[in-house]
Amino acid sequence: MHLYTMRTPLAADFAGTLEQLAEIGYATVGVSGRHGNSPAAIRQMLDRTRLRAVLEHVGYDIVTGSGLPQALEDIHTLGGQWIVVPSLPGSLHSPDGYREVARQFNRAGLAARESGLKLLYHNHGSDHEVVDGVSLYDILLNETDPELVGFELDLYWAADGGSSDPGELFVRRRGRFPALHVKDMAPNGDFADVGSGILDFPAMFDTARQGGVKQWLVEHDAPADPFASARASYRYLSRLRY
Repeated sequence: MHLYTMRTPLAADFAGTLEQLAEIGYATVGVSGRHGNSPAAIRQMLDRTRLRAVLEHVGYDIVTGSGLPQALEDIHTLGGQWIVVPSLPGSLHSPDGYREVARQFNRAGLAARESGLKLLYHNHGSDHEVVDGVSLYDILLNETDPELVGFELDLYWAADGGSSDPGELFVRRRGRFPALHVKDMAPNGDFADVGSGILDFPAMFDTARQGGVKQWLVEHDAPADPFASARASYRYLSRLRY
């Protein structure tokens, strides 16, 4: 479970929310917002529920600035293995901007590797736009070092942005996608519980191993009932065969 989904109940009862996720059956989480808790406190809560944090979302300005060493230390405290940039400033939304991002990611990715972690980037729909004849997402894929930078592919936003089929992307860009945001799309384009929308997850997952996928993180950006959404998505994925 990517914990952005659960931000409302987490703000009210962080430990209790983790306990309920573990009871549903989730084993790992992605941290996105600490809600006033320290990394050490979150780690203690995770350990008590036998959940494991695999990553944390950290802002671009922190990853590319002086806050990176502390951010890496915090992820070690949480027990994670990936530091993930969740989005980019709008001022960089151009081919030249994304080339600068790639340079910054390579630099930060080297620091992450030296600390025993890896840097990932999480996409949104606008990342898949073609600007001046160039795919912005392809710039990141082409100009980042695969040894230093990977990607947390959000399947909803890839589909929303008109990206090439993720299954094909996994084959064409082998090993670049250690983590997925498994998020479904309703027929009208809204967010949906996993398995209730129109995205073909069995087809996407069929080549996931070639893409290097190691973690499937459920996400719903605006669930009416976060726990009901978490249960429905878990139930669908636990029964899925591909």
